[in-house]
Amino acid sequence: MRQPLPPVAIAVLTLSCASWASTWEIDPMHSAASFTVRHMMVSNVRGEFGKTTGTVNLDDKDVSHSTAEATIDTTTLDTRVPNRDKHLKSPDFFDVEKYPTITFKSTSFKKVSPQKFKVTGDLTLHGVTKPVVLDVDAPDTVIKDMKGNDRRGATATTTINRKDFGLAWNQPIETGGVAVGEQVTINIDLELSKKAPAAKTN
Repeated sequence: MRQPLPPVAIAVLTLSCASWASTWEIDPMHSAASFTVRHMMVSNVRGEFGKTTGTVNLDDKDVSHSTAEATIDTTTLDTRVPNRDKHLKSPDFFDVEKYPTITFKSTSFKKVSPQKFKVTGDLTLHGVTKPVVLDVDAPDTVIKDMKGNDRRGATATTTINRKDFGLAWNQPIETGGVAVGEQVTINIDLELSKKAPAAKTN
């Protein structure tokens, strides 16, 4: 029968595992989520959400054990055209009064090259949850800010069909086609601040 590990060994293993993992918080002041969608079949319209929050837990020893969660505030939508913003916030599209957030919760991390990852997770938009894959570019550069906190950056991109999430409104145009494309590209630019370890208590 295998003997249980002594308390000292358990403590050493716990400390070692802790040194591999780190928690990074999304800085909403220096992060942004945006989208691009085809308009009138000839151009792209871009919009931005002004507030993105969340947490990334990185396991440096085994990235597959890492996790990420993010929340986007849909009420902060801005396309620089007030009437268009009003329409996009209405029940025809985001319905921000009923669904004030978009959320993402990872289910798997996969490293595809030294600084690139495939992060699969559940995206909840307009009350509908679907799996998506984020293409993440995350340089391993870490800098100290003016307060001595560790910071790093990352960008994430995915493309969804808005109709899959119940955003089905459209309008035909006389020359053929529709006013709004179905494919939407989502980009998230992140600045992450390392969370200090919890203080030890006696």
